[in-house]
Amino acid sequence: MIRAAICLNLALTLPAFAQDRIPSHCIALAHAGPERVMTAAFGDPLADDRVRLTYVGHSTFVIETPGGLVAATDFTGRLGPISTTPDVVTMNNAHGSHWTAAPDPAIPHVLPGWWQNGAPADHSLDLGEMLVRNVTTDQRNRSGGFIPNGNSIFIFEVAGLCIGHLGHLHQIPSPEQYAMIGRLDVVMVPVDGGYTMSTEAMAEVVKRLRSSVVIPMHWFSGVSLEQFLVDMDGAFDVVRPEQSSLEVALTDLPTRPTIMVLEPGR
Repeated sequence: MIRAAICLNLALTLPAFAQDRIPSHCIALAHAGPERVMTAAFGDPLADDRVRLTYVGHSTFVIETPGGLVAATDFTGRLGPISTTPDVVTMNNAHGSHWTAAPDPAIPHVLPGWWQNGAPADHSLDLGEMLVRNVTTDQRNRSGGFIPNGNSIFIFEVAGLCIGHLGHLHQIPSPEQYAMIGRLDVVMVPVDGGYTMSTEAMAEVVKRLRSSVVIPMHWFSGVSLEQFLVDMDGAFDVVRPEQSSLEVALTDLPTRPTIMVLEPGR
């Protein structure tokens, strides 16, 4: 089933307690507006239409909502200097820096991105202010083959935004997978150049998604990051705010797609 229908019919299918969530625009183009990068700190109050993204490191991000929900991606059990218990964590199991076998029992929602109980991961978690869903992709194994549905792209719909995290992506998505992903306003993209895919292949994915804000992740020495920017061939603007956090809102997304190079948190 093409779960992109979730985005199209969201306003019709939300339970009563979730009616206050600003509907996302997964399939529609984002509103154009002036580019604005705002200095932000974890825990600071947020306006009703804004979301804060903090790059913890590797492929872990913390997402904060105006109502105080906290989500963490590719959760390894720690969030660096951030001391909080997330409301929801997502994980992928390519290797140990993307998941933990022993998440804190106090975390209400732990979403693994790989097979569970003999079936592919299938998440659609409605937290009222935020909807978290996934689209599975294949995962490369150590013998050179692929594990079907071994990775998940997680999508967070909040404050009218669609925010995607590609996980440990090992394949160029199929047309059906692109349809299930829908329009991503913000996307976190692994640009290691080999552990996931080549920077050239990842640039192809990013150009196809054409999100308003692209945040590179899973880069190490910086060499692969710079190569990814070369492979993008000027298709997107590049901004280096020299910070690990930023705030985004649907009404002030960049008018031209922009790669936002956040620094891993210290």
